[in-house]
Amino acid sequence: MKLCNINHTFDYETEKLCRLFLPFERIDIFHTKEADDRLAVTVLEPNKAEAHLTLNGQTMTADEPIEPKADDKAKELAVATALFSCFCTLTGYHPKWGLLTGVRPGKLYARLCEDEGQRKARAYFTDKLFVSEEKLSLCTQCHTQENAIVSLSHPDSFSLYLAIPFCPTRCSYCSFVSHSIEKATDLVQPYVDLLCREIKETAAYAIRHHLRLETVYMGGGTPTTLSASQLTQVLNTVRNEFDCSFLREFTVEAGRPDTITKEKILALKQAGVDRISINPQTMNDEVLRAIGRRHTAAQTVEAFRVARECGMNHINMDLIAGLPGDDPASFRRTIGTVLALDPEAVTVHALSMKRASTLTAEGVFPEIERGKEADIMVSYAREALEQHGLFPYYLYRQSKTVGNLENTGYAKPGKAGYYNVYIMDETHTVLGCGASAVTKLRQPGGPYIERIFNFKYPYEYINRYDELLERKKGIDVFYQTYWPDTFTELSVTKNQD
Repeated sequence: MKLCNINHTFDYETEKLCRLFLPFERIDIFHTKEADDRLAVTVLEPNKAEAHLTLNGQTMTADEPIEPKADDKAKELAVATALFSCFCTLTGYHPKWGLLTGVRPGKLYARLCEDEGQRKARAYFTDKLFVSEEKLSLCTQCHTQENAIVSLSHPDSFSLYLAIPFCPTRCSYCSFVSHSIEKATDLVQPYVDLLCREIKETAAYAIRHHLRLETVYMGGGTPTTLSASQLTQVLNTVRNEFDCSFLREFTVEAGRPDTITKEKILALKQAGVDRISINPQTMNDEVLRAIGRRHTAAQTVEAFRVARECGMNHINMDLIAGLPGDDPASFRRTIGTVLALDPEAVTVHALSMKRASTLTAEGVFPEIERGKEADIMVSYAREALEQHGLFPYYLYRQSKTVGNLENTGYAKPGKAGYYNVYIMDETHTVLGCGASAVTKLRQPGGPYIERIFNFKYPYEYINRYDELLERKKGIDVFYQTYWPDTFTELSVTKNQD
């Protein structure tokens, strides 16, 4: 498709809006009028915004008035509204999140509530952004829960993220940086050894700047592809190097049920892990095979039983709505099976197919009809989970999701995942360790965020480890700049003496 933006440069927003309806179509942007049989033209005039859309032999035009003293934000909204109206008319599809394309709708809602009050914030979402009452209700519920968790954070708080980029196999919908354990066996122990070194180095920064550790999250990949002894090595390094006296939550993504053993769960327990995630994605064996998972629904049930027997009393389970081969009836059965296990939390994801996923590479794209089915699944999940006493506490959105839907975490009272809220809200600093981890440094008491990126792939992480340590010296620079009074010269590690 050709997207022609005339008299303005709102390219980012208009392109994102086009992708709500055409998630995988190439979009070429021009600032002159072009001709094409798939064409979107937006024009900014002094008193109005116009949009003209041509798709599949049909053409639609819409315009939106602009106040004489409107600022750029209001002009951008008028352009987007006109284009959105054209797309909705020609496709017959009205996204429930309306014009919203951002990852964190809750942050926008929170800011509007703070600046304008809740009534005006709600009106802006429904009247200006065309968000449905259903999604607004979800957003407000999550906003309340997130506020309670965010309020627990202090100016000196931080979270620790540990990346384990290995999986038993690669799922067809996945675009995360991960290696099949079968193809990366020789990398695992060297990676674990260097990760432990990085954890020690990172702990030294936290000590020097008097930071307070609130949550630890080990994700992936699938951390439980590591052996029990390797898990112990990493997790005990965290316990030994960091001050964990303020720790509210220690989470490990057990992830794939086929990696869970009694020995590994006991290793997690002994290291102080108090929350795990067992992620079936679906309890339909045919769908599991279709997405490249080498486990069955029965193995998920068994893994859950083992975790309970080992004393894990805070278990989250991840599900995905919109998987290939799944349908609303099958998804309802998945929800029923999961609720029968009685987990403390369930996270419901809408399928997002990124450019790097196998599904995308093979040309299996989400279409409007598929999005409607996923919407039925997501709505049913909310109803069933709330009836079972699990309530939404955080949400975020990804690009190219079926139905332009969302990912929502549900939990029993007192069982929300704190790290999930902190990372999505960008509440405080997150120190990241491991391949593809990102350190996000949040200015204490201020809005500024600075990022330090680790190398993406395990072989890069191993081969360029010294470069990575040089990058992380930026932590000292950041805190000396934004919080200079807290800096103290301490030994590099706690245990060198």
